[in-house]
Amino acid sequence: MSTHDLVGADRIQDLLGVDRSTVYRMASDGRLPAVKVGRQWRFPLDEVTARLQLDPPPADERSRPEGTAAGIDGNGPRDRSGRSFDPAAVEPLLEVAAEGLGVMLLVSDMRGCRLTHVLNPCTWFVERAADPEASNACVAEWQDLADDVDLTPRFRRSKFGFECARAFIRSETELVGMVVAGGVAPLEGPDRPDLHHLDVAGRERVLAALPRLASGLSRLAGHPAEPELRSALTGCCP
Repeated sequence: MSTHDLVGADRIQDLLGVDRSTVYRMASDGRLPAVKVGRQWRFPLDEVTARLQLDPPPADERSRPEGTAAGIDGNGPRDRSGRSFDPAAVEPLLEVAAEGLGVMLLVSDMRGCRLTHVLNPCTWFVERAADPEASNACVAEWQDLADDVDLTPRFRRSKFGFECARAFIRSETELVGMVVAGGVAPLEGPDRPDLHHLDVAGRERVLAALPRLASGLSRLAGHPAEPELRSALTGCCP
């Protein structure tokens, strides 16, 4: 590996849509291939995209100056034309999915900040929706989901005792957000009437639906999302 094959943390930050401290953590713990050049982390771009199962960036993206953003800005995710898209515009369709799958659903950016309302919320969430401390804790949980670069949707136990799963929304090679399903009671444990309950088949249906919903949102670029999301819902919900 020669140094001319390497890119800086800014490029990886833009590619994944996470903050720089997360990039450094991922380099330190081995989740991203990286080497130290002097006191700075440098990353082999081809190995990073292969590790994360991303398409290689186009040639002009490889030569883009460090520190310039691609695909996301302070106004939220952008489509391929550079325009911001609004996931809230498809909330009615996502609500159909949430109710059909029997889970809470929301869309967040890669910082864990919600871009939609929490749809089909469980009783636990409804009772705490006005509590700033609970809201901040939820954002931290969603940030943890974003920081985990395992691309396979799977249920994970939250600090609140329920389970969540997510699928990433992409803009070309960049991860720009997540579809998060949550509020699900563990299969084993005390009875929780304040949570959504799914059997094994229901869980598998959610895990199969999440990537399709995320793909529909990823295709917001250039045309309305509704047809894509309607297609994604086909067969997802009973």
